Amino acid sequence: MDVSAIIMAAGEGTRMKSNHAKVSHKILGKPMICWVVDAAHAAGCDRIVVVIGSHADEMRALLDSAYAGSDVAIECVEQTERLGTAHAVRVALDATGIAAGPVVVLNGDLPLISPDTIRSFAQTVATGEQAAAVLTMTPTDPFGYGRIELDADGSVARIVEQKDCTPEQDANLLECNAGCYAFDGEQLAAHISEVTCDNAQSEYYLPDMIEILKSAGQSVSIFHCDDYREGLGVNSRAQLAELTAIARDRINARLMAEGVTFIDPVQAWIGPDATIGRDTIVWPQTHLIGHCSVGEECQLGPNTRLTDTRVGNGCVVDETVAIEAVLENNVDCGPRAYLRPGTHMLDGSKAGTHVEIKKSTIGEGSKVPHLSYIGDTTMGAGVNIGAGSITCNYDGKNKHATTIGDRTFIGSDTMMVAPVNIGSDAITGAGGTITKDVPDGALAIERTQQRIVEGYTERKRARL
Repeated sequence: MDVSAIIMAAGEGTRMKSNHAKVSHKILGKPMICWVVDAAHAAGCDRIVVVIGSHADEMRALLDSAYAGSDVAIECVEQTERLGTAHAVRVALDATGIAAGPVVVLNGDLPLISPDTIRSFAQTVATGEQAAAVLTMTPTDPFGYGRIELDADGSVARIVEQKDCTPEQDANLLECNAGCYAFDGEQLAAHISEVTCDNAQSEYYLPDMIEILKSAGQSVSIFHCDDYREGLGVNSRAQLAELTAIARDRINARLMAEGVTFIDPVQAWIGPDATIGRDTIVWPQTHLIGHCSVGEECQLGPNTRLTDTRVGNGCVVDETVAIEAVLENNVDCGPRAYLRPGTHMLDGSKAGTHVEIKKSTIGEGSKVPHLSYIGDTTMGAGVNIGAGSITCNYDGKNKHATTIGDRTFIGSDTMMVAPVNIGSDAITGAGGTITKDVPDGALAIERTQQRIVEGYTERKRARL
């Protein structure tokens, strides 16, 4: 049976004090809304509808970028007038024509909800015996949450909002509404128009559907979430930090169970789309953002940030920033290396201290040990780049390429002015500016003749 997910992402999020949509804020480098979309997709939801409103253009661009080229199909529906949660669901139903099958309504600011929970939640209404189910939890502090009052048969009697709780209800009703609902799609479509806005805010509230369905003789149950943290939402920067810490701890605990060592798991931030192989050691202040993969027997950090980067086996990545880079096996980077997009380091290569590499291939066993910039370069195997060497790849308008052949030695402080080709087994003298191609096996020297002026220091002092 097809399962539809409607994800509510239209809110302003005023308590975030932000110029951006609340659900665009990131947890471990990933927007909150993407955590929920991915969970719904992994749960097997056939249709994923995201209701946007505030910052609608920003949200469309975010989702288009995040899922371009993926197998996740998202339907964006704009709630131009934000008249409450039931109104948002009605807008989604009108736009998509969903009128059958399980429909789970999720909040876009619940990044910790799991695919297993969504899948089981949807199953509560899959047989047609239940018209709806409420996702519930028992948080350590229930204050602020709507409380669930149950009938003798375990079905939902009503939802009591915090402001309406008596002292007795506040103390004894500990089953809390997580704000997510599963509906039989046919019943939802038939009754959503019955929700009214007869309240202080003049808004259409989705929890009112519970009373409407019960009045129609339908049964409404709860689905209790064993880990209450899955139902925690983000309404402030403090809660964003709180949920980030929870997500970090979950991911790091799973990786440690899989054979990864963390020197201090509290000081490592590994994104949900990253993978790390066994016997890799993660040092403090290591960040893996986006789709990163790290092999086995590596050393990551300290003070390393990788974004959408692939690292092979046996690599040392120390105090390195790498963005959209590929490091093959036994690569050594850092400390204080910067690998920009398009960097491809082959087996056994090295990028040392204060080295920047951009859109370049560093050949097998080749070394750029220190204080150098390599850009738009194809480098062969066994090359050694002397300290302070630079590929001058930009002429003020266009970028140009440099090629360096196998086993070539580039002397310290060599400026390679692209476009230029330096052959295999060649040598450039220190301090040279190479503007012409260098043949295989040749020595290229470009420097003025050294002069010695005896007694110069004493004569200068006399003049001063």
